[in-house]
Amino acid sequence: MNVKKIIAFTSIIIAISLILSIGYGFINPISAQKKQVTLTAIVAEPKDRWDILFKSAQQKLNEKHPDMDIKVDYRVLPYDATRTQILTAMAGRTPIDLVSLDQIWLGEFAQGGFLSDLSDRAKSWGREKDWYQTNWDGGKYNGKLYGIWAWTDIRAMWYWKDLLGKGGINPDSLKTWNGYIADAKQLNNVLRDQGIQGMHLVGASQSPDMWYPYLWMQGGDILKQKNGHPTKGTYWFPAFNSTAGIKALGFLKQQVDAGIKPQINHFWGQEFADRKFAVMLEGSWLLGTFPHEQWATLNQKIGMLPMFPVQNIGSKSATMMGGWILGIPETSQNKDLAWELVTTMVDPQVLTPMLQKEGYLPTQKPIGEGPYAANLNSTIPYYKEMISMIPIGHGRPNIPEYPQIADNIKQAIDQVYYGMKDPKQALDEAAAKSAKVLGW
Repeated sequence: MNVKKIIAFTSIIIAISLILSIGYGFINPISAQKKQVTLTAIVAEPKDRWDILFKSAQQKLNEKHPDMDIKVDYRVLPYDATRTQILTAMAGRTPIDLVSLDQIWLGEFAQGGFLSDLSDRAKSWGREKDWYQTNWDGGKYNGKLYGIWAWTDIRAMWYWKDLLGKGGINPDSLKTWNGYIADAKQLNNVLRDQGIQGMHLVGASQSPDMWYPYLWMQGGDILKQKNGHPTKGTYWFPAFNSTAGIKALGFLKQQVDAGIKPQINHFWGQEFADRKFAVMLEGSWLLGTFPHEQWATLNQKIGMLPMFPVQNIGSKSATMMGGWILGIPETSQNKDLAWELVTTMVDPQVLTPMLQKEGYLPTQKPIGEGPYAANLNSTIPYYKEMISMIPIGHGRPNIPEYPQIADNIKQAIDQVYYGMKDPKQALDEAAAKSAKVLGW
């Protein structure tokens, strides 16, 4: 057999082998041609919520891009480590395509140049009006959009129905400042021998978060814009030491004077679930301290008032909202695809099942009160009541200086708790320190 015949025969054998391999599925000519893309992300615990979201979003992205094999490689970190790890990665110019940020971190990351400006992409997307205004604005810094606020939480008043019954207390009396104080005294008298305290009062690091609603319902605010800044022209200036702030902190003082003890350790609602307190002002995550199989009947034992106590009946209450923002780092090398990942993750069809499982609250109207609300309302106890609080919800300032300002406010609250200073003096001194932090 000459050389030409050998080459021809070999070619035929190879061709037949390839045909048979393809036919039996050993080689997929389509997948072999796909572009391999891996999107990287750093997100905060708990892991379950991200497993749900990324699995669904990755599947939808691959359906949308049949020419690609897209994978999402995500690291889930403890809350306290997330901010530091992301900042370290950004400072080192590590390519990352998506990060989850606590809403109060946004200003620090945006000012540092670590986040991509999403304003133009969001405008083309056209879904801004689907968000509750406070939640949409929470993704902005200096008028530009740097993140999408994906889900939120509220703080409300929770109580054990049987314990209030033992104290002979009508839950409606909890709605006013005077009623709340009187009920605290009554519950302490009745329940003390059982090792149960009437009311919970936050004395831990997040005590400012539980004071802000009283400030807001009095018409006050944490910061306000002011002209004449030495370097920035118009910038933020402390406003929390107003008459509204003094009244708000005065109510906390009344609670301490009535025998309500500030709790320096915080267990995010577990202390309520353990029946150590009859009444607790706490976040919507409190529901997560109860097994899901109990949710369907939880309202038989637990009552909820969608408010913080107000000074007078008929006054408007307030609450604080937190939650997580999805942003795209400036170092991302796949910004178009990363934006598709973000918008897919917040698509109601993708997001709603996760919210339903985890008990989180939506930042979008179609989920909160639209066609997707029925599933959440049938699963999450007091869902409608919690959603009703979003219009009276406020976010914290997402400026880089905020953590230091919050520390100053925390110190002022502690000084009042422990009788070191009166509300006006404590707040004035905290405001003076905060003004320096802000560069005044």
